[in-house]
Amino acid sequence: MTHSPLPPLPLPALPRLIATDLDGTLLGAGGAVSTRNAVALRRAAGAGATVVLVTGRSQPRLRDVYSQLGARYLAICANGGVVYDPVEERVLACRPIAPEDVHQVRLRLRERVPEVVFAAHVECGGRVLYEPGWPGYREVGDGRSPAGPPDLAGGPVVKLQARAPGHEPEPFTALVAETVGDLVEVTRQGYRGLIEMSRRGVTKGSALATVADELGISAEDVLAFGDMPNDVPMMRWAGWSVAVANAHPEVRAAAEEVTLANVQDGVGVYLERLLDGRTRPGAATA
Repeated sequence: MTHSPLPPLPLPALPRLIATDLDGTLLGAGGAVSTRNAVALRRAAGAGATVVLVTGRSQPRLRDVYSQLGARYLAICANGGVVYDPVEERVLACRPIAPEDVHQVRLRLRERVPEVVFAAHVECGGRVLYEPGWPGYREVGDGRSPAGPPDLAGGPVVKLQARAPGHEPEPFTALVAETVGDLVEVTRQGYRGLIEMSRRGVTKGSALATVADELGISAEDVLAFGDMPNDVPMMRWAGWSVAVANAHPEVRAAAEEVTLANVQDGVGVYLERLLDGRTRPGAATA
């Protein structure tokens, strides 16, 4: 897709819903929320837009993010597996993978990639359990704990991760999709040798569509920001989609516009232009 700059025109209204990925998109250097991004989101919310964080993270890993944002926005976690209300600190929706599918995924992948190890986001995203061999296996805290074989049973699994160091992202993604794509959704965040899986039909896009529908908001009134392949479903669903300049090629191809990189406060810069009436959909900033 070609991103051709257009002359800036006043915008009649903000989108009714602003959805943003976190890591690599809203979060900048050191995985922190910049003051500029935080202020821009608060300005948008104050102007009437609903802000939704859409992330692969589990909700315990949002504590620092909320502190830096200075606001507690609704969150879609675990790539769509969980919808979380941080104000009341409760899970509003949980879409786990069927236990038998988790079992089959592990069996099939281990046959194809014997060195693969798994981690599971369980209890509707409240904890993360790791198999021996996973980096940080002995780490306990922030909702994380080790779990040895034969299974990762600790509650409903909303996101299953498979890691096989040394495997390049694209071929490994294709292998996993070929092997277990009939059981789970397969995606990735861009890390080498790391795949993420959720229940069939559960993606950031499907979860965002459900949340928007419950709020009475159509896709045309949704603006989405992202950077990695797990963001593509919501970018394709949203009426407006903006990739940060550091985004994966798949995301740039799915997006209608490109803003500055995450370390240059791309989300905040784009929102400032909307709020100040200096841009419109189709006006690239990168």
